[in-house]
Amino acid sequence: MTVAISALLKGSTAQALGALGNILKKGADHAAAAKLPEEVFLNFRLFPDMFPLVRQVQIACDAAKLAVARLGGRPAPVHADTEKTFAELQSR
Repeated sequence: MTVAISALLKGSTAQALGALGNILKKGADHAAAAKLPEEVFLNFRLFPDMFPLVRQVQIACDAAKLAVARLGGRPAPVHADTEKTFAELQSR
C-alpha cells in the first residue's frame, strides 16, 4: 500500500492545528472569565526556558506552512509574528 506524504501531512497538520485552536479558545474563554488581560496568558511559560505561548503557536503554524510549501516546491507565505491576541492567533 502506498500513501502519499502530502496525505499524511494534511491529516497530522489538521489534527495538530485543530487541537491548538481548541486550546486557544479555552485560553480566551478563561481569560474573559477571570477578567484578566489576554497578554497574561499569551506570554505565559510552562517552564522558564520555554518560549511563551504566543511564540509556540507561531512556530507550530510556521512548521505547517513550511512543510506544505516545501512539498509543493513553492515559497512559503511570510507572517510578521505580530499577533497579540487569541483572535489574531486563531486567524493565523
